Amino acid sequence: MSPFVPIVAVVIVLAFALVLLATASAGKKRAKGGARGRKLGGKDRNQVLKEANRRLASNPKDGEALQALGDILWDEQDMERVAKTYEVLSEISVASSHLDEFTANLRYGIACLRLSRLDEAYKGLAVARTIKQDNFDVNFNLGFLEYQRKQYDKAIILLKQSSQANPEHSLSLRYLGHAYVKTHAYKEALGALRRAVDLDPEDKESLFAMAECFYELGNLDQSLKIFTHLRADPVLGPQSALFAGTVHLNQNFIDKAVQDFEIGLKHQDVKVDVAVELKYRLAAAFLKGNEIGKAVSCLSEVLTLAPNYKDAPLLLARYRELNSNRNLQVFLMGATSEFATLCRKVVIQFFPKAKVKITDIQVQKNDYADVLAEIETSKWSDVVLFRFIRSQGTVGELMVRDFHARVKDVKAGKGLCLSGGTFSDEAKKFVEARLIDLIEKPALMNLLNVIDSRMKTPLADPE
Repeated sequence: MSPFVPIVAVVIVLAFALVLLATASAGKKRAKGGARGRKLGGKDRNQVLKEANRRLASNPKDGEALQALGDILWDEQDMERVAKTYEVLSEISVASSHLDEFTANLRYGIACLRLSRLDEAYKGLAVARTIKQDNFDVNFNLGFLEYQRKQYDKAIILLKQSSQANPEHSLSLRYLGHAYVKTHAYKEALGALRRAVDLDPEDKESLFAMAECFYELGNLDQSLKIFTHLRADPVLGPQSALFAGTVHLNQNFIDKAVQDFEIGLKHQDVKVDVAVELKYRLAAAFLKGNEIGKAVSCLSEVLTLAPNYKDAPLLLARYRELNSNRNLQVFLMGATSEFATLCRKVVIQFFPKAKVKITDIQVQKNDYADVLAEIETSKWSDVVLFRFIRSQGTVGELMVRDFHARVKDVKAGKGLCLSGGTFSDEAKKFVEARLIDLIEKPALMNLLNVIDSRMKTPLADPE
C-alpha cells in the first residue's frame, strides 16, 4: 500500500467535514434570513422607512417591515396608520413566533381606542391581556375602554390592577374613582378620587365627583364647600350651583339657595336640562320664601324650555291663581297671624246681618285653624265651630272625624269645615247625618273674594 493513501483518506474526511459544516452554517443563515429577512434596525428613520415601504410593496405581510414601520408610526402617533399597520401584524403574528404578538395587539387596541373604534379596540386589548395579564398599559387601556362601554364592574377590576402597578398614574385613579361612583360605591370612590386630585389638582371633574360622594354619604358641609368652590367653573359651574342650591334649600337657607341657583343660571352655554332644573328649583326656593310672583315667572320659563316638566304645569296653574288673589295666598301660605286674621274676617261675614262674637281661635301647627263663635240672627242663635284647613289637596275622613269630635267637645250646635281643596267621598258620606257642612274651594273662593285683606278686623280679640 502506498504511504500516501492514509494521508489522502484523512484529507478527504476533513474536506467532507468542512463541507458539512459549511452547508450547515449556510442552512442556518438561510433559515434565519427566511424568518427575519435583512435587519432594518440600526439605520436612520428615512432609511428604515424607505426600506420597509419597498419590502411591503412586494410583500404586504412582511413581518419585519411591518414592525419597523409600526415603530416609526407609533413614535409619531399617527394613529390611523398605526391601527392599519398593527391590525395586519396582529393577524400574522399568531403563526409567527419571531413576531411580537403582544405589542402588535396592544398598539392596535390603543390606536383604535384613541380613534373611538371601541369594538376593534376591545378586540386588540383583550387578546393582548390573554398574553400578559399584569401589564400596566393593557390593564389601564382596557379598563378605560370598559368604563367607556359603561361596564363599570369590569372597569374597576382592571383599573385597580393598573393603579396598583403604578400608584402615581392619576388617570388610573381618576377613572377608578368615577367607576366606583357609577356603581354607588361612594366610600371606595372617595379614596381613589382624593389620590387622583392630589396628583392632578386641575382635575375638576374628579373634584366634583368627590363632592357628589360627600353629598351621598351625608357629609353635607364637605360637599357644600366643594360645590361652592366650583360654582364659578365655566364647565362644572352650573351643575355645582345646582347641587349647592339644593343643599341650602333643604337646610331652609332660602336666600343662599336663591343665590346659588342664580349664579348657575348666569353661566354661558348652560345645558338645557341643567338650566331647566336650576329654574325649577329656583321657583321652589321663591315659593318657600313666599315670593309667589317670582316663582310664577320661573315656572313659566321652565315650561317654555321643557313643556310638561315634572309637576311644573300644575304648580304654575296653582300659583298663578295665588299670585292674582292675595287672600288665597294668605289662606294657604301666609304667616300664622295673617291666617288667623283672615279666618276671623270670613267668620264675621259668613252669616250676613248676623251678630257675631268670636270666643276662641286655635291654630294647629299652621295646618288649620278652629274658630269658635256665637252667632245670633233674627231667626236663630247658636254656637258654631269653624275649621279652616290650609290645603289645596283632598281632605280625608280622618280630618273630618277629628273635627266632629271637636264640635262635640266645645258643645257647638253646628260645624263648618272649609278647605282650599276638596273633600273625599268618605268624608262627605261621614257628615251626611251630622250637623257639619263641608265647604270646598269654589265656595271658599267666593268668601275670600269679598274680603279686603288689607282691612282691619272690626272685632276685638277673642275672650
